[in-house]
Amino acid sequence: MRRVGIVGIGNTPFKSRHIDKTFPRLAYESVKAALEDAGASKDDVESVVYSIYNDFFEHCMMPDHHVHYLLGFARRPGVRITTGGATGGYALRAAYAEVASGLHDVVMVVGVEKVGDLANVMEMVKSITYAADPFFEAALGASPAGSYGAAIRFHMDNYGTTQEDMALVVVKNKGNAKNNPDAQSPMDLTVEDVLASPMIIYPLKVLDHCLNSEGAATVILVSEEATSRFAREPVWITGVGASTESGRQAERDDPGRSLFPAVRASADAAYAMAGVTDPASAIQVAEVYDSFSGVEILLYEEFGFCGWGEGTRFLKEGGPDMGGRLPVNPSGGLIGGEHAIGATGVYQAAEIVRQIRGEAGARQVPGVKAGLAQSMGGARGAYSVTMVLEG
Repeated sequence: MRRVGIVGIGNTPFKSRHIDKTFPRLAYESVKAALEDAGASKDDVESVVYSIYNDFFEHCMMPDHHVHYLLGFARRPGVRITTGGATGGYALRAAYAEVASGLHDVVMVVGVEKVGDLANVMEMVKSITYAADPFFEAALGASPAGSYGAAIRFHMDNYGTTQEDMALVVVKNKGNAKNNPDAQSPMDLTVEDVLASPMIIYPLKVLDHCLNSEGAATVILVSEEATSRFAREPVWITGVGASTESGRQAERDDPGRSLFPAVRASADAAYAMAGVTDPASAIQVAEVYDSFSGVEILLYEEFGFCGWGEGTRFLKEGGPDMGGRLPVNPSGGLIGGEHAIGATGVYQAAEIVRQIRGEAGARQVPGVKAGLAQSMGGARGAYSVTMVLEG
């Protein structure tokens, strides 16, 4: 396979609602920024992969088709990926495959979501729960908070993690978002503030929950042979791993100590491809899928940043803090930065590119040579993609 690098990135600011912009307009703004970053024009783009999660959000079937035409890419290949919260990661993987295989030299990934066009929050939640097993689990009230909450409860019961520990993740990520001018929810919080927020489903409070965002992000992937045509030095994608699990949670095999086996499998594949044997030392920064505060603690363990059952200790010792051993979610993550679902995985990769370039501003981690971006979706992480990027 050919080497694949990222030479252009762009995104909009993320908000709870861009009341004055359509989803094609949001996509256009991120595409324009990515092309300018790469020193490219739209004529350089040979193929486009769209990362758009939910047709109900956009009030449009096949929204990618309309964005593709309005961006001026008619008669060029375009395809849409939708895998829940992992949509952005799988879109990047599809684009990577197009370039690595030799099918195309320049492929653009466009992630966009405009969730605010739904009538109310309950309509949005209902549209998301359609991802649950429709024959048994959906009828019993399956929800993202319920499915992820069950994994968190297991960790609490077996390793002693508490609601206070989870609140530390919220304080960290909302605080990190203050250094990100595009973040939706920068806040100064205390553990007590988080614990005082209303309960969703035990053990998760409102502030433990990820954001619901609108926005767009774009990255441009190119072959090694094509890099000289662009203004920016490439950030190389050295490892790509993807995996799935049963969408029916009750029928999953016993994963052993892993609570997100698809995540662990995707990480193992990405590490093997990138030649990473000790992720805790090889990776300097990570943007991971903190759909809920407790999920981030579990992900520290799945990625090998610490041992099994040691995620809470890693957190309390400051390991994932900005000045810690391996900063996690400097952008603010999904809790403080954004969760425009189709854009999220694409934006995570763009943030790692900024870190490797040394262009992350006040959220810059010193000396980043390699970073990790990860997204997951479906019922309790049924889909997962992990990418390792290096300068």
